[in-house]
Amino acid sequence: MQELLTSSVIEELKKHGLDPREKFEQTEFSEEVRTISDLKEGMILNGIVDNIVAFGAFVEIGIKEKGLLHISEISDKFIKSPAECLKLGQKVKVMVKNIDLDRKRISLSMKDLQG
Repeated sequence: MQELLTSSVIEELKKHGLDPREKFEQTEFSEEVRTISDLKEGMILNGIVDNIVAFGAFVEIGIKEKGLLHISEISDKFIKSPAECLKLGQKVKVMVKNIDLDRKRISLSMKDLQG
């Protein structure tokens, strides 16, 4: 049984170009932002949705810290769940609302940016 399983896996790995994952598009992050200290309130940045939770989503913006996109900042209309508007890996445009350097927290907004 183990040999049959190993043989099947090896045969599948030999097939070129059959990657079942969705194509991943790269996002260009801002070159002027290298650390949290480089952020300024009001900056518009490209991001990628990294994690979706009940209260919002965490967005990768090209630095060590991820930004929090609170559910109230995702859409101009009321939504019950962040998953109504977002999916993992989605490219988004976000605005930096607040930066807490001491706690290394970044608050983001998508309002008025996705249209």
